[in-house]
Amino acid sequence: MNTLEKFEKGHLKELHSDNKLPKFSSGDTIKVHLKIKEGEKERIQVFEGVCISKKNAGLNSSFTVRKISYGEGIERILPLFSPQINKIEVVKVGSVRRSKLYYLRKRSGKSARIAEKNIATPIDKELDKNNNTSPKQANLNKVSDDNKTTKDIVTDSNISLEEKEKVDEKN
Repeated sequence: MNTLEKFEKGHLKELHSDNKLPKFSSGDTIKVHLKIKEGEKERIQVFEGVCISKKNAGLNSSFTVRKISYGEGIERILPLFSPQINKIEVVKVGSVRRSKLYYLRKRSGKSARIAEKNIATPIDKELDKNNNTSPKQANLNKVSDDNKTTKDIVTDSNISLEEKEKVDEKN
């Protein structure tokens, strides 16, 4: 290992410790927050699109993001460890079988869409262990139980008003 490789390796460790970059791959829809200087002012602009390629080359790593703006395809090649990048957010994780998605350049509309990968979240795994019902399902069950009691009250026309009021007070 020569001195240049040693320097790059040390510098790469520094960059990894300072900057928390999310793990993303080609096919993912990402938001890249870029620092833009206009004169003396500095602002952050978001560039959202599909990552169509990723080049892993140590310090020279880069990725390409493609978006459609006003019917025109725009691609941007960004260095992964650039000081221009404020942060990167992963919006959707795409389900693709290739590492380079250059075929998207020729496509438009529905054929250019990428399917979203279904990932089990920790909440789903925890529910499977405990009782196999999600909080949404538990709320739906509770609402349906409440509706059953009110339906029972409405259908029984033989009950007097006093008894209906007692039932309402209990609920």
